Amino acid sequence: MNLFLLKKNNLSIFLCFTLFFTSISFQGFSQKSSPSQKELQNKKNRLNDDIKQLNSQLSQTKANKKSQINTIVVINTKIKVREELIGTINQELAQINSAIKKNVAEVNSLKASLDKLKGEYAKMIYFAQRNQDSYTKIMFLFSAGNFNQAYMRIKYFQQYAAFRKKQANEIVATQLVLSEKLKELENQRHEKNVLLGNEKEEKSQLDGEKQQQEIVLSELQQQEKELKEELEQKKRDAANLQIAIKRLIEAEIKRKLEESAKIAAAKAAKAEKTAEKNKTKNKTKTETKTPEVKATAPELTEEAEALGADFSSSRGKLPWPVTKGVICQPYGEYEHPAIKGFMMNNNGVEICANKGTQARAVFEGEVTSIAISPTGGKLIIIRHGEYLSVYSNIGDVFVKQGDKVSIKQNIGTILDEDGKTSMNLQIWKGQKTMDPSGWLFNAR
Repeated sequence: MNLFLLKKNNLSIFLCFTLFFTSISFQGFSQKSSPSQKELQNKKNRLNDDIKQLNSQLSQTKANKKSQINTIVVINTKIKVREELIGTINQELAQINSAIKKNVAEVNSLKASLDKLKGEYAKMIYFAQRNQDSYTKIMFLFSAGNFNQAYMRIKYFQQYAAFRKKQANEIVATQLVLSEKLKELENQRHEKNVLLGNEKEEKSQLDGEKQQQEIVLSELQQQEKELKEELEQKKRDAANLQIAIKRLIEAEIKRKLEESAKIAAAKAAKAEKTAEKNKTKNKTKTETKTPEVKATAPELTEEAEALGADFSSSRGKLPWPVTKGVICQPYGEYEHPAIKGFMMNNNGVEICANKGTQARAVFEGEVTSIAISPTGGKLIIIRHGEYLSVYSNIGDVFVKQGDKVSIKQNIGTILDEDGKTSMNLQIWKGQKTMDPSGWLFNAR
């Protein structure tokens, strides 16, 4: 009876441990393949690339004595990117702290299970040693009431020996898992220390950038009057740019309306001709009315409608209009970083890039307009069905009106002004502007 109970108890322990082992193995696997960790790492890489690029732009603006306004714009952008990088590192630290806490709990649980398995195994060995002589086994067999009972006792000895061997294997397996978990825990703690070091370094860099910001702002405040005049002129130029873009878009819509009217008129004429033909053929007196021609909205071709539908479904997926760039001025109204309370307005986003960078189409479409920009350089408008993308501050233009362009096709070179290379990207739906940062992939 005692042997039977011991066998039963150890079997229960073995089953519980197997379930536990399977559970922690699955949890460990899911943790390693966590997509959020990969996303954070990718984001951190992008932010580090942005900081490198902004450093390059900052060295360009510093080389130009007239570029203090541009310098403060780049510094401010770099501070925002650095703060976002520190926030991302903090997210990684939170995740790794959670993983360490979880692994510590698993290690403690594994140790407890291992101690229990060893204790139970020791009892089995002790019991086996006390009952291992042949005389005891023979007496146990011959004391059976019948042949079947004797057979069952033989099978019990065999199963007990097999289970004891299996229990020993489970102890070895548990020790291996425990060793792996301890190694993983050590790696996580090392990774945490690296991240803490990175965070400290980034905060130190941030402090330096804020000091640099204060120095430039102090210099700019000493010439606030001249600065305000310069910014007011930029504001007027920006307003003139919006007027010019709006007129070009209105002209494009008008052209589409006229095309729509022609299409409707042609359809009406064809319908009238068909009706007259049927009337003559059937010799009826039915009077055919000429369909009324209405042109209240542009009628897009099937190709243009499909293009517009594709563009609409690409929100958050569009490629950037440059191979490498950073948004340095946002969409809508914002306070200028150089003068407190001085508000600016942007119908798109300004994207800073390195000198010599080329602008490229964010989507396939048709070039509908190329014009001189009031802010300098040229502007290009590309139609994507009912949507339009506008690129301004372009120097050399590589396309012409009526050209069909493909996604990511280079359309011109971005102008450099006082050491700052930037372009303005706008997205319109009809006569309404939209925030381009919501359309670009991985935009912040």
